Amino acid sequence: MTTDPHPWAERLDSLLDQAWSRLLRGVHDRHAPTRHPTLATQAPDGWPEARTVVLRAADRTAGTLDLHTDLRSPKIAALAALPRAALHVWDASAHLQFRLRVEVAVLTGPDTAALWDRVPPASRISYGTLPPPGQPIPGALDYSTQPDPDRFAVLRCHLVEMDLLHLGPRHRRARFSRADGWAGTWLAP
Repeated sequence: MTTDPHPWAERLDSLLDQAWSRLLRGVHDRHAPTRHPTLATQAPDGWPEARTVVLRAADRTAGTLDLHTDLRSPKIAALAALPRAALHVWDASAHLQFRLRVEVAVLTGPDTAALWDRVPPASRISYGTLPPPGQPIPGALDYSTQPDPDRFAVLRCHLVEMDLLHLGPRHRRARFSRADGWAGTWLAP
């Protein structure tokens, strides 16, 4: 008889606690798998787009996750057209897949000034690339970086649903929804 090395996956409440613990760790630990989720949006032309982002804040009480981006990146246009997205994480050490549905608010200007002040100078170059991200350039390095606080945006992701799949000796899957107060329900894996 094989014992599951992750007993937290056996109950809905402890599975949800474990997911939040790992999300919170991702904010502060650059080696945590939750530090770099994949963000998927729908481009204005209808095609799905996925990219790796950096988790900058997680608030379980508010049910939010924050990501930083350049205000002129293509994902901003995608979110303006449809302010919904998905986040995906695979945490191999926990054998845990996160699939998160979120509604996204784009924060800029005075709403992000205090956060901009905490962005390290070496990281500020990500917010002010010329030409803007995703634009064609003649050669691989034919762009410049000019940090610009007016181009800094925070994607405040309001969690709508969490689908958690634990691939231990016995697979377990659960869905947690804001609509039911995060009570959770088991799903066939």
